[in-house]
Amino acid sequence: MKKIILNKGKEHSLKRFHPWVFSGAISERSEKVADGDVAEVFSTSGEYLGTGYCSQGSIAVRILSFEQTEINLNFWKRKIADAYQLRQQIGLSESTATTVYRLLNAEGDGIPGLIIDFYNGTAVVQAHSFFIHDNLALISEALQTVFGDKLKAVYDKSEETLHGKNEEIVKSESNYVFGKNETNDVAENGNRFYVNWEEGQKTGFFIDQRENRKLLGNYSKGKRVLNTFCYSGGFSVYALKAGASWVVSVDASRKAIDWTNQNVLLNGFDEKMHLSHVGDVQEYMKTAADNFDIIILDPPAFAKHQKAKHNAVQGYRRLNESAIRKIKSGGIIFTFSCSQAVDRSLFESTVMAAAIDAKRKVRILHHMSQPADHPTNIFHPEGQYLKGLVLQVG
Repeated sequence: MKKIILNKGKEHSLKRFHPWVFSGAISERSEKVADGDVAEVFSTSGEYLGTGYCSQGSIAVRILSFEQTEINLNFWKRKIADAYQLRQQIGLSESTATTVYRLLNAEGDGIPGLIIDFYNGTAVVQAHSFFIHDNLALISEALQTVFGDKLKAVYDKSEETLHGKNEEIVKSESNYVFGKNETNDVAENGNRFYVNWEEGQKTGFFIDQRENRKLLGNYSKGKRVLNTFCYSGGFSVYALKAGASWVVSVDASRKAIDWTNQNVLLNGFDEKMHLSHVGDVQEYMKTAADNFDIIILDPPAFAKHQKAKHNAVQGYRRLNESAIRKIKSGGIIFTFSCSQAVDRSLFESTVMAAAIDAKRKVRILHHMSQPADHPTNIFHPEGQYLKGLVLQVG
């Protein structure tokens, strides 16, 4: 196994179990290290610190274990079994009301660069590094061992997350590495959804909003609801199921709107209660009616890296100001940011600035985050990416 030695004083973060080693912390390597190689990390005094895989970029090593271990099939079985046990503990793995959940959440479950989402029998795997992608066969075998006959298929959706990470392009397109798809129909808190993981964003569905969609239901009875950046209509379905009088769903993607309409019909609703609109959200807000009781703002990540943070903050500010100006007096806004570069404090300050610009009274009713199947490693706060607020506008 390859060996990496850190500069003096750079071992402290690993001793605090932070799973990243930055390139500037490295003093020397035992030999040439390629993207995806497994290496052991040591301090200048020779103390073992962790075992991880190497990659290009500022994060040079991502730690897989703080104990010396071989990265083999048994390693993957242990990690996936541990993640599955947590989902059993929080009541997801055996639920019939909810058949979609995140099985493994990267650093939150001790495997940086790996996402596995479970969709009613199909495990959708997304590798964010070449090391993870190179281990897909072992990961698939481990999944089959842990799930048994509950697992019908394993789908690799790594092409979009790996493309461009270095000069080598992943040659295999996204495909099934085990079994075949038997159904795209999933349940979430008793609501039904069609999920297209082959063509959809991320792994197919925004599972991290499950509890926030449920919270929306508490406010929706008899209300007029505007769901912006609706994607496949998750919030829209929850609002309708809770008794909303009228729901409008807006997204720039025609395909997303088609999925929204499909999910609305799948749950027994029709155009008398729901309207879809394909178009830019900000443009729609300029001409939309001002009689909405609830507005949902769930935009895509405006900042995927630190360099884009300033523009992202301005984007969130403009979007929230538009909604605060538009909503009825006493109305409720669900507003979110999934940009990792924009932390909770900055997001809340940005929403406050929008409220000042809109010159309306705003109260915070709830602070929202990602659910328990998207755990955050306490030693890796960067994993807390989803933040949201429920606002009441006077």
